[in-house]
Amino acid sequence: MPTITVPDVQTFEVPDDKKLVLAIEDAGIDILHRCGGNAKCTTCRVEIISGDPGAMNDAERERLAREVDLAENIRLSCQIRCHSDLTINVPYRLSSTELTDAGPRPTD
Repeated sequence: MPTITVPDVQTFEVPDDKKLVLAIEDAGIDILHRCGGNAKCTTCRVEIISGDPGAMNDAERERLAREVDLAENIRLSCQIRCHSDLTINVPYRLSSTELTDAGPRPTD
C-alpha cells in the first residue's frame, strides 16, 4: 500500500490505484475539489515534494497549461492514481475559505 505524507498534517496508507484526491479526503484532510474531480478546475492541486505521481494525462496537462507560473511539481490530485509513496502539500483546503463545502465528491 502506498504511503502519503502531508508534512505537519498526517501520514496515511492508501489502497493501490485509489485517486489521490479521495485518499486525501478520506484521511480527513479537507481538500477542495470544486469540479468534482473532472480536471476542470485546479482547486485539488497538490505540490509533489517527493515520490512518483505517475504520468500526467491529457486532461490534466491541458488544464494546468492554462495556469500562469505554476511550478513543474504541481499536479491535480483528482487525476493521480496512487501507486507509490508520495510526500505532498495540499494548498487549497475548505478550512481556509468561506465556502460551505469542498465540492461534489469525485467518483472513483
